[in-house]
Amino acid sequence: MKWRPVLLSPLLFIFLVSISTGFHGLVLSHTIPEEHDHQHSNKMRLELIHRHSPQLIGKLVHEASNNNNMPKSQQERILELVLRDTTRHRMISHKRGQYGLNSRRKNWELNTSIEMPMHSGADYGAGEYFVQVRVGRPAQQFMLVADTGSDLTWVYCTRNTHKRGHRNHRRVFHADRSSSFETIPCLSNMCKVQLADLFSLTTCPTPITPCAYDFSYIDGSAALGVFANDTVTVDLTNDRKMMLDNVLVGCTESTQGDAFKGADGVLGLGYSKFSFATKAAEKFGGKFSYCLVDHLSPMNISNYLIFGCTRNEHSLLGNVRYTKLLLNVMPSFYAVKVMGISIGDVMLRIPFEVWNANVGGGTILDSGTSLTILAEPAYKPVMNALGISLSQYKRLSSDIKPFEYCFNSTGFDQSLVPRLVFHFADGARFEPQVKSYVIDVAPQTKCLGFLSVRWPGTSIIGNIMQQNHLWEFDLVRSVVGFAPSSCT
Repeated sequence: MKWRPVLLSPLLFIFLVSISTGFHGLVLSHTIPEEHDHQHSNKMRLELIHRHSPQLIGKLVHEASNNNNMPKSQQERILELVLRDTTRHRMISHKRGQYGLNSRRKNWELNTSIEMPMHSGADYGAGEYFVQVRVGRPAQQFMLVADTGSDLTWVYCTRNTHKRGHRNHRRVFHADRSSSFETIPCLSNMCKVQLADLFSLTTCPTPITPCAYDFSYIDGSAALGVFANDTVTVDLTNDRKMMLDNVLVGCTESTQGDAFKGADGVLGLGYSKFSFATKAAEKFGGKFSYCLVDHLSPMNISNYLIFGCTRNEHSLLGNVRYTKLLLNVMPSFYAVKVMGISIGDVMLRIPFEVWNANVGGGTILDSGTSLTILAEPAYKPVMNALGISLSQYKRLSSDIKPFEYCFNSTGFDQSLVPRLVFHFADGARFEPQVKSYVIDVAPQTKCLGFLSVRWPGTSIIGNIMQQNHLWEFDLVRSVVGFAPSSCT
């Protein structure tokens, strides 16, 4: 039996994507009247959809009534995020090779752009975002988890329309109805070598048997299915559509656990050869971006995951700053070189090794992690400095575990809190809003929104810290640009 590495559940940061499948290599297909645009289109846009939006509420309420385990209060939702963040950090440690996982090599090409709406997932117990995508020919629409820490895009799937399965899911991809669906043979080099890092199985009873995978997540969830090529249909910003052919998609025929509730699969946005982010960016100048609304925003606020030029898509509230992406340092993840953290213009005394990926440290930008996680030598100085600035407020005698510092927020004035700044190696400064690190946990209760991990360990700038900023990932130049924004 093949050894199976474990992955993190992708639920923390979800984009709901509507995809049309039909895979034949990621190239522009022929133009289809009234549906498809040519390759000179500026960008592709995918809407990020709130868990509380009318598009999802029926499905999520149905699942909640069946499972009877949906968190009711804000505090319960936050604590569930903490649990998922902790599990996710373990996955990231595995993928970094600290537990023997192989690294991935990346191959990139250049081209155009796309755009997908984004909504906050504050409701129904998950700090996640969703995107809508269409897969196949003819197109079938799905709601997917969009995760910058996942390499494989997969959907709940059946290769036999008459076979019953996935009874708890509203949408299932019917592979036999897609003329462009083509499985990867298990005897192929692609299955045996190129897909090994995506947990392809060695089972191959006949040369034409599809290449199978078995993803095991640390929380006990699993996704089992076969690899295939198919077509993904995406919306362009000129109200037309375009087909991306030969996209690698997993046809997941069975799952274990509840890590995927509320979604029809996963949109892989990690940095790797076979991820959707890599393939789509090839067609749109090697760039993709997102702008996250407040994680507690109302359901009518929508934003977009955009592939291509994005500068005119958002209301920027400041200059765009750039820092280098360390794309080959932590495979699949978007690593950045942090030099230090200051609070109130005072640089904290944090050992340089904390930020050095070569000695077990380093920092990544991760949309799949909600809170910001700091290695212990950085966590302690940050908590001490912010704790002093909050000493005028009554500290709660029993903090809300695992938060170390919580206080009664009656009369809270965020203008009195010194600003926290991440300093990057090339001089860029990221200054998040106070509400991104002094977070609401319960009525009249705020906590410092950081988690600690033992050293050596990876630090993570999570999606709550990233909110109300535009983040543009340029995979050709290996830089990330960021600027404060209203995200509208």
